Amino acid sequence: MRNLKQKLLIEQMDKKIKAFRSLERAVVPKKGWVNSLRITLKMSLRQLAQRLKISPQSVSELEKREANGTITLKTLRDAANAMDMTLVYGFVPKGESLERMIEIKARKLAVEIVSRTSNSMRLEDQENSKIRIEKAIKSKTQEIMDAMPKYLWD
Repeated sequence: MRNLKQKLLIEQMDKKIKAFRSLERAVVPKKGWVNSLRITLKMSLRQLAQRLKISPQSVSELEKREANGTITLKTLRDAANAMDMTLVYGFVPKGESLERMIEIKARKLAVEIVSRTSNSMRLEDQENSKIRIEKAIKSKTQEIMDAMPKYLWD
């Protein structure tokens, strides 16, 4: 059985991530959130600048940095606060969950390991059946998932 603490961590993180799943397909405005929200709120560059205690030109630069992806989280958090909002930040696995992501990675690694062994055995005229190889892959996948070795991510 996988380290119980690690299993619990994965389950808890999957629950936290689940809240972001619906936001995964959210379209970021072309000019960025700060610019789009400022315009929507009819807040001028000068007004946002006053709230941030920076110059209007600096707000314009901030919006450009957000649009081209070079803004910092701290700056976004400050801008959100200045507009009476909260910055929400998170990651969403490309697959369905962390658990599934780990399983896919473990299976890929298990296939590599079992294939190497199987090839060696074939060279020695001791080839295994496809069913036996698949059982070995399944077993090795579970073993890797239980151990969660650091080399899983190499």
